[in-house]
Amino acid sequence: MTRPVDAPGDGELLPQVRIRHWGRVVAGLAVLAVLGLLFQAISRGDIDYASIPALLTQDVILEGLVDTIVLAVVAQAGAIVIGTVVALMRTSANPVLRWVSWAYIWVFRGLPVLLQILLWYNIALVFPAFSIPIPFTDAYLLDQPANVIMTGFLAALLGLGLNESAYMAEIVRAGLTSVDRGQTEAAKSIGMSPAKVLSRVVLPQAMRVIIPPTGNDFINMLKGTSIASVIGFTELIHAANALSSRSLAVMETLLAVAVWYMVVVSVANVGQYYLERHYNASIRPTGTRGSVWAKVGGSLRTPPFMRSSR
Repeated sequence: MTRPVDAPGDGELLPQVRIRHWGRVVAGLAVLAVLGLLFQAISRGDIDYASIPALLTQDVILEGLVDTIVLAVVAQAGAIVIGTVVALMRTSANPVLRWVSWAYIWVFRGLPVLLQILLWYNIALVFPAFSIPIPFTDAYLLDQPANVIMTGFLAALLGLGLNESAYMAEIVRAGLTSVDRGQTEAAKSIGMSPAKVLSRVVLPQAMRVIIPPTGNDFINMLKGTSIASVIGFTELIHAANALSSRSLAVMETLLAVAVWYMVVVSVANVGQYYLERHYNASIRPTGTRGSVWAKVGGSLRTPPFMRSSR
């Protein structure tokens, strides 16, 4: 039997033909062209880019950066504590606790954050002074005018923290209900107390559901502190306005503030990544771990609210 003319000989390989994805090439070139035009337009703008590094280290900008981080961390920490308590009340068998927690979430999640901050900041119009008397004595544990106690920081902390606590309550409740009910019943059957069931069985498994939205909310909190500028609290936006009003370098100052926001959000992204990897084994890397700087670089390339797939 003769071999077909077109068949390759013994030991020969068929020729490999690469598939050409012309659509990807065209799309990539189009995106690069748009980016090039955008950078060209930005470079022609009347912006003194050389002055931005010096603006990053101005005293008022650094003060605003510290105040922004402190306000965001304290408000988020308080929101987590209050939200956890409210979430436990929502899952309680006591109908009074359930209805009170539902009303709490309904009120603080329904009102705008700016309105809540303004209400707290102007609380002196309703209560001129805060007094806490000591029972059976004429002394007072606290007796101060409301304007003295309700500073800009405290008003922003209450407005941001209480608003966020309502969202945290729903996040924690979703995490608690994600744990199979049979596990809690099994833990109780071996004599574990409700507190131990919550701390050793439910919460460790619920954390993988709680951590991602909590990290996103903390990033929102970092940026949401800018609302406190309306009451004169010196966060980054208020600091930028104060500095630009003197130097008249408005765009340069705003770009410097934008750089600090991106740095802080990127650091928060790194922290969120490690927390998620700690509580969720499915996203832990199976190969080489890579250096911390590689993780930081990957976080800088990842937009906010998105988790890196590395």
